[in-house]
Amino acid sequence: MKKSFYVVFILFMVACAPKREEDPGKDEKIAIKVPVLIENTAFREFSHFIEVTGVLEAEYYAVISSEISGQIKKIHVREGQLVKKGQLMVSLNSKVTESTIAEVKTGLVLAKKIYEKQKELWKQNIGSEIQYLEAKTSKESSENRLKTLQAQLEMARIKAPFEGVVEEIYSKEGELAIPGLQLVYVVNLSKLKVLAKVSETYLSNIKKGDMAILEFSSYPDIKLKIPISRTGNVINKQNRTFKVEFNFKNPESLLKPNILTTVKLNDYYTDSALIVPSIIIKQDMKGTYLYVAGGNDPDLYAKKIYIEKGRSYQDETMVLQGLGEGQMVITSGYNEVYDGMAIEIKN
Repeated sequence: MKKSFYVVFILFMVACAPKREEDPGKDEKIAIKVPVLIENTAFREFSHFIEVTGVLEAEYYAVISSEISGQIKKIHVREGQLVKKGQLMVSLNSKVTESTIAEVKTGLVLAKKIYEKQKELWKQNIGSEIQYLEAKTSKESSENRLKTLQAQLEMARIKAPFEGVVEEIYSKEGELAIPGLQLVYVVNLSKLKVLAKVSETYLSNIKKGDMAILEFSSYPDIKLKIPISRTGNVINKQNRTFKVEFNFKNPESLLKPNILTTVKLNDYYTDSALIVPSIIIKQDMKGTYLYVAGGNDPDLYAKKIYIEKGRSYQDETMVLQGLGEGQMVITSGYNEVYDGMAIEIKN
């Protein structure tokens, strides 16, 4: 009986308790706006480049060897030394040649005297024609032999073919120099060239005189914009490429041969294109799309539009269709919105 009384009493107290007022606006919807950044589209220039690796070489360089065999008598230069064109670099032992030249010169003096006498006698109809011809032949033979020996002596004196720096010396004094054996490596750094191999796909887009950009791994601050000096006339059968060559001066000899070189070839250019950041372009089952801001501030919303994209380079892409000039493309926050979602522009 007591339990029933307690239950009735509790129910009575609950019924008589004052009601709590409802929170104002409880049934009102709260609009969530996603903060975004936008960019107004406008027509501007756009260039597309293809990038290939080039080989940087000196315009003038030579690994010099001897034209004749002989012992190296003297090396007149050192590595790193600047040499002028025609400067003596290596001397070979030429004692035998020099002795032979002395003998021939002595014999030539006599041959000339005999020839002059026979010539005078022949003019006076004294002596035979054979004697005159023999004297003439002997003189000319000695002269030719002297020229040959002097040329051999000159070959024993190895000189710089052009102005440059002695990069490396391969032999030592006392060693034997033979034709084809490397002696000295000379390089001139004032003029350089870059050779690059480009896919035949771009053959119709690239020609002599087109501007390109050269970048160098060791010198990121150096970017050269220069024209193509030459394009190859033959397609390599193995890798289906053709050669592209650039020639340019090397101020202060700063760049060195074999530095890793990137060649950027401009294969497409337009002075009027709508460009958007490549990262904002997405793909679904219907096609390629991006988000723009629709409506008017403050009632802005994300609008999904499908586009046709063109070429891309680095972090930018051309839009060929679907996007108009002056539209507000969402460039930040695009991953957080959906079609029709309320947005606000971040300050």
